[in-house]
Amino acid sequence: MNTYITTPIFYVNAEPHLGHAYTTIIADTYSRFSKLCGKNVRFQTGTDEHGDKIDEAAQKSGYTPKEYADRISGMFRDTWPGLSIEYDNFIRTTDENHKAVVRGVLQKLYDKGDIFFSDYTGLYCQGCERFLTDKELVDGLCPDHLKAPEEIKEKNYFFKMSKYQQWLIDHIKSHPDFISPVGYKNEVLSFLSEPLADLCISRPVSRLTWGIPLPFDETFVTYVWFDALINYLSGLGYSPSGDHGPDFTTFWPDAEHIVAKDILKPHAIFWPTMLKAMDVLPYKKLHVHGYWNVNETKMSKSIGNVIRPQQLVDDFGVDTVRYFLLREMSFGVDASFSTDAIVARQNSDLANDLGNLVSRTMAMVKKFTGGKIPPKPQKVEDLDQKLIEAAESMLDDFIDSMEAFLFHRAIQSVWELIGLANKYIVENEPWALAKDPAKRGRLEEVIYNLLEVLRIISLPLHAIMPQTAAKMAHALNVESNPHLTGGPVWSTGLQVGSEVSLQEALFPRLEMKKDTDGGAVQQASKSKSKKKISDTDKTDSLMSFEQFKQFDLRVATISAAERIAKSERLLKLTVMAPEERTIVAGIAEHYAPEDVVGKQVIIVANLKPAKLMGVESHGMVLAAKDSGKLFLSTVSAPVAPGTKVS
Repeated sequence: MNTYITTPIFYVNAEPHLGHAYTTIIADTYSRFSKLCGKNVRFQTGTDEHGDKIDEAAQKSGYTPKEYADRISGMFRDTWPGLSIEYDNFIRTTDENHKAVVRGVLQKLYDKGDIFFSDYTGLYCQGCERFLTDKELVDGLCPDHLKAPEEIKEKNYFFKMSKYQQWLIDHIKSHPDFISPVGYKNEVLSFLSEPLADLCISRPVSRLTWGIPLPFDETFVTYVWFDALINYLSGLGYSPSGDHGPDFTTFWPDAEHIVAKDILKPHAIFWPTMLKAMDVLPYKKLHVHGYWNVNETKMSKSIGNVIRPQQLVDDFGVDTVRYFLLREMSFGVDASFSTDAIVARQNSDLANDLGNLVSRTMAMVKKFTGGKIPPKPQKVEDLDQKLIEAAESMLDDFIDSMEAFLFHRAIQSVWELIGLANKYIVENEPWALAKDPAKRGRLEEVIYNLLEVLRIISLPLHAIMPQTAAKMAHALNVESNPHLTGGPVWSTGLQVGSEVSLQEALFPRLEMKKDTDGGAVQQASKSKSKKKISDTDKTDSLMSFEQFKQFDLRVATISAAERIAKSERLLKLTVMAPEERTIVAGIAEHYAPEDVVGKQVIIVANLKPAKLMGVESHGMVLAAKDSGKLFLSTVSAPVAPGTKVS
């Protein structure tokens, strides 16, 4: 089994930003996942370096186009290792081999009669570096650059793209996974429902010299998109003569491209028709993702909200960045980045859930079994069986979701197992078992099972957070090159009697600090902070009795409960306290509606009403969170609804 995964080659008119990082992390994650599944993988990325915008940017910066391209391309190459990205090939369109392949393809299509010369009048968008149709404009403007395109009249060479329109429609319809998610496939088919124009593939040297000269007319250079798309072949050993290298023969039939939605048309229409004309099989799949907005606003250099990957790594660490981007965006739709959101993910998912599970387990090993892995259990209790089945199921769910490019769901399946493992600790109470010598055997069984579930959790994390996975594997004294497939997984990797240890917390909690000018936001680990808290600081954080009396705490009885549509977290509760009121509570991940009806809980009764998911909430239910599990607050014996708590 082979996999050829690619990012688009990134245009060197801008330095690496959050969008570039997301695409490349996706490709790296999929590459690592494929290797975990035993596949032979080739992963390619690179830079696109010809065209109008590069020539213009170079002139403004005082560089030659090649000097400018060298500088920005170097930034991309230098950025990726800091994000734990391991590619097999970094291609540049200024590479001599690539230019030779492009010229060979052009000559082949020209000789075939699929390239012709003609007069043309069209609407040219400088930002897109292509001619736009009237259908693509919104109120006369390019929808991406919000500028009116310029009407240009000139002679140019054209690729007979319209010749292959019906073939492309038929291919998309007969290959349901060719373009995903399905919304983008439908978008392409909608575009193809209208007659497809032929593609202008040249620019006269009188207007542009920074490009690959046409082999049959050197008074023209190649249109940047026709040049760039061929990188997927030139970087793999393709030859227009048919004398291909072994990598092309091995990997091209399993090619999968990852792109952002703004370059859907070139990849879903230009590229497959070019391949058909070249007598090359089309790629296997095109995966299309959405945009990252920043604090609900589109990233833009003009408003200064462009996020640089290296700054994120400096602030949060590489694995937190990778986890956040993969978990926060549902592949295919837009997502929003904010500093608050990434801190919340670190503190909740990484520090509280995963980090807490690892540190608690390691502490128990050190305290109760001398820092060594105890013997394998000889029997399986009901709680153990539930954990074992969940671990095996998690791996199946993870694989299915990853293959479907549902990265957020794949991660969610891992975190469900983490939550169950934390619950397993609470249910088994190893600290209580340790007090009874007769239960020593059960204590060791519980600890072994926890260590084994940590080992299994680390397996998929090798794709998501490779540094964290490596730390966990080292702490557990297990192999650092694992696999996700190949038979039963439970109780196959731990070395009984070997020493295990973790030197430091995987993910310390973060606190937010704003600069005095209200500008940049910094993060600091509470556990590493050396600032001394003065007595005044402590006093200022305390509440007076008069302040406490402002809270109206009441006992309420839940009389009805139901899930709120489109929310995984919220339940709509009807409570008596003593009057009937509605409260929206974020407990749906921990309690089913039928589990809470009849329970007595403690509520804050004098909160201002707030609307959540369209439901007006009148109060707040109090709960405690421990080991990732919520526990509703209550009273030790039934009391009348509405009884005041003081």
